[in-house]
Amino acid sequence: MLHHVSVGVEDVERAAKFYDAALSALGYRRVMEFLPHAVAYGDNAPSFWVQMPADRKAATVGNGTHVGFAAKSKRAVDAFHAAALEAGGTDNGAPGPRPGYGPDYYGAFVLDLDGNRLEAVLYPMEQMPA
Repeated sequence: MLHHVSVGVEDVERAAKFYDAALSALGYRRVMEFLPHAVAYGDNAPSFWVQMPADRKAATVGNGTHVGFAAKSKRAVDAFHAAALEAGGTDNGAPGPRPGYGPDYYGAFVLDLDGNRLEAVLYPMEQMPA
């Protein structure tokens, strides 16, 4: 359904250092950049953008906005969380099972340097409720 998602940040180059570390733990990489305005991450195509707001006003965090990144293993979820914290992010939920989200749901939550809510999640798609 989604083509891409973007989050606003105040300093793209500063934010890119955070996202380079956190997303590489999940196997994603920086695939495009328009510095100093934007960088994009994905497998091969840009699907997650980190950018300055188009209106050039201050970046703000959306209340209720949350971006979840697919992980290939529990180890990758753990590595994402550790890398995000090491890169200056804030813990918003340590890696572990989330039985309230489903029997096999495993996730970790962090806030990026600008307060955007991020998650790495391992949950088999075939188990998603219809």
